[in-house]
Amino acid sequence: MSDVDMKDASAPVAPEHVPGPESSSLLLADLKKNLALVEKSVATKEPRFMYRALRHTTSLRRRLTANVLIRLVQSTFTDASALQAQKAALLDILGPSSDMDAEPSTPSSSSSSSSSSASPSPSDTSKVPTPTAQTPEVEVYVSLLVLLFLFDQKKPEQAAKLASSLVDKVIAYNRATLNLLTAKVFFYYSFAHEQLGTLESVRPALLAAFRTVSLRHNDEGAATLLNLLLRNYLAQHLYDQADKLVSKTSLREQSCSSNQFARYLYYQGRIKAVQLDYSEAYRFLLQATRKAPQDQEVARGFRQTVHKFLCIVQLLLGEMPDITIFRQGSLKRALQPYLGLVQAVRVGDLEAFRAMVERHGDTFRRDDTYTLILRLRHNVIKTGLRKINVSYSRISLQDIKAKLHLEGDQDDTEHIVAKAIKDGVIDATIDHKGGFVQSKEITDVYSSTEPHAAFHSRVRFCLDVHNDAVRAMRFPEDQNRRMTQEEMENARKERALQEELAKELDEEEDF
Repeated sequence: MSDVDMKDASAPVAPEHVPGPESSSLLLADLKKNLALVEKSVATKEPRFMYRALRHTTSLRRRLTANVLIRLVQSTFTDASALQAQKAALLDILGPSSDMDAEPSTPSSSSSSSSSSASPSPSDTSKVPTPTAQTPEVEVYVSLLVLLFLFDQKKPEQAAKLASSLVDKVIAYNRATLNLLTAKVFFYYSFAHEQLGTLESVRPALLAAFRTVSLRHNDEGAATLLNLLLRNYLAQHLYDQADKLVSKTSLREQSCSSNQFARYLYYQGRIKAVQLDYSEAYRFLLQATRKAPQDQEVARGFRQTVHKFLCIVQLLLGEMPDITIFRQGSLKRALQPYLGLVQAVRVGDLEAFRAMVERHGDTFRRDDTYTLILRLRHNVIKTGLRKINVSYSRISLQDIKAKLHLEGDQDDTEHIVAKAIKDGVIDATIDHKGGFVQSKEITDVYSSTEPHAAFHSRVRFCLDVHNDAVRAMRFPEDQNRRMTQEEMENARKERALQEELAKELDEEEDF
């Protein structure tokens, strides 16, 4: 996911430098090639060319400068009266070419080498045709480049104004060839207001746009707007409204990109986790990690966020996350506070758990996992009681309180132990008069019917899989079925006709 909110915030920023005329000419030639792809997508009605142009834009974005964009706007927008206002607005946003001639950052070695090999030499840039903004797609694409430049220059106010004007344009045009660009425009429209802290104000506009694109059968735009609405609701902690929106809508994997579907699964996992449905939350979050790009350097922020919630949900389910996740290069630093939580829950140390929550409380609040982490206190206590039950056959309630660092008096400790016994966490009894807990003798599990039940459930699962596979298979028609009287008569006539033809051929050969 190469969108703005998926960038790694901890990645170092390359030093700024002033691009030379040669690199500016090469960049302008690459942008003109993207415009040619946009026009080709409009002419052939093939969205794959638009996908290619947007994919190339990701690598060209870090090389954008004000001078190059001014030259692109001046060469693209014609003297038509309908486009003069948009041209003047873009040039006014970019300002004089000498004010912002510094490049945001240097491209990576791989991207620079690939772009230099694919781009023509400076002497050949004049041969590259300059598409004009005769189609709305070219106009919106050039405006989108300016919008990306404003985000990179840390100017969210101007970006919000430009995004609002683009939203009005793409809604008014109602063209199927604008579907992919419409999704991008709405994404950056919401992102600009999110940076300004006015995300709640755009919710009515997003709801109206979602209804419009759904009626126009814009699947990619509908998927993007649905995710933006869910993000809007979750940012304001409106989980009930988000759950109602999910229940009233549907998003098929085949109708949108894998990036949007991964986000949709992630938002569903967060909703289910807050609603205490941890099994469904774990399933959605796990699918989100599988649908996300598998490259460690792509969508790093998204993978970090999903794994944070996935780790907490696994702990709430009573499971331990795989320790190898915390050792991955792209996740190690972001998941460091959560590794301490996992260790505290695993050993049942309530004191260490409290220390981790106090130390990294601001990080957990910023990640929106603080509420879920507070629920882990009961899991820590259960783990501690389970270890005490295995280690001691008889222990007083005061000793349990001291070992688990519980707060309150002995009655509170007795209540906690009684609830653990009722939930089946430990197998013990409480002596209220003596004030101690008596653990029951551990019986051999193989002498009970539990192994038989587990084996039976596994065999039944295998048989169900086999039966489903057989039902899904396609079999040829049965050749051994009984033939009806009419079919037998027809077959007899065909054999007689073939015999007559064979006799005639034999007589002709003899002749």
